[in-house]
Amino acid sequence: MSDGWIILDKASGVFSKSAAARVARIFGTKKNGHIGTLDPMASGVLPIALGKATKMVPFIEEYADRAKEYLFSVKFGFETDTLDITGKEIKRTNVVPSIDLVQRNLSKFIGKISQIPPIYSAVHIDGCRAYELARKGEIPEIPPRIIEVHLLELLDSIDDTFNFRMICAPGTYVRSIARDLAYACGTFATVTMICRTSTSGFKLKNAVGLDFLENLFNNGTDVSKYLAPVDFGLGDIPVLNLNDQSVNLYRNGGFIGVASADGIYRVYSEKEFIGIGTVSSGVLRPKRTI
Repeated sequence: MSDGWIILDKASGVFSKSAAARVARIFGTKKNGHIGTLDPMASGVLPIALGKATKMVPFIEEYADRAKEYLFSVKFGFETDTLDITGKEIKRTNVVPSIDLVQRNLSKFIGKISQIPPIYSAVHIDGCRAYELARKGEIPEIPPRIIEVHLLELLDSIDDTFNFRMICAPGTYVRSIARDLAYACGTFATVTMICRTSTSGFKLKNAVGLDFLENLFNNGTDVSKYLAPVDFGLGDIPVLNLNDQSVNLYRNGGFIGVASADGIYRVYSEKEFIGIGTVSSGVLRPKRTI
């Protein structure tokens, strides 16, 4: 079994869960998970945990830099039911806003703002996913939620298509940002491209494509060099090193006296990562062992 992370550059048109399963098959394990589901239409960074790395997913989600960065393109003049190019057109206008008008409205979408997710989303409504209801022809009523956008900037534009960059907190929907920006400009819009360039500290520059991995694997090439270690992405959690005697005690669930401040730690035996522990009143307690 392989343990570690694949920083995947997911292609558009692929479901996140399917991509994770295909990566797991390459590395000979059924145990897998991923951080931050991407819409099938979206591309970009999808961190995939394999084997023992799945134990680290909750800690990365809680303690890593949770900011996400997106590049996305918006075509003004029409809106679809999914708010992206894969959906059915439901509204149309001939109004394309000026660059100046778009720039002036961007500030309305920076900071903590109220946002209604798309009806085609994974939001839970009365025990069902919103997209499940939408596919049945129902229009789910999704309550607004508070999200946070750290940066939203216009990069360039060609005719009716505008390209943006956004850095935001989890739970922010690019498609809703595009919809609401268009409404603020007195028109409609549809997202034609979304690429996530960063999430939870994982960067697109370090990512590898699924087709590339599968081609290497099918040709008998060693793909292990693309596997990041189990503790990858935990850099915001401080380190605590144990001696040989304490390592065995830790691995068996024992409590260990340490001279460290209270808090959560990455625990090592020299350079070997052995888990996540918490220190309280000078006592280290195992939280997850590897």
